[in-house]
Amino acid sequence: MKNIDEHIEKDLVEIEAARAEGNDGKVRHLEEELKGLQEYKEHHPEDSHDPSPLEVFCDLNPEAPECRVYDD
Repeated sequence: MKNIDEHIEKDLVEIEAARAEGNDGKVRHLEEELKGLQEYKEHHPEDSHDPSPLEVFCDLNPEAPECRVYDD
């Protein structure tokens, strides 16, 4: 994706397609991803890049061990 807005739109389209197929597992997965992207966008309104799953996770869970940053 070029930016976060495109990613959000793609997820919305895929959620509707998964609902039409009756694929509840995919719907739940995409809804979680969409929720994370929307929260990331709220926290970083000036940033339009498409964040990686780790960036979204660390934005929502900054205290997680995988998100720690150490200064040398």
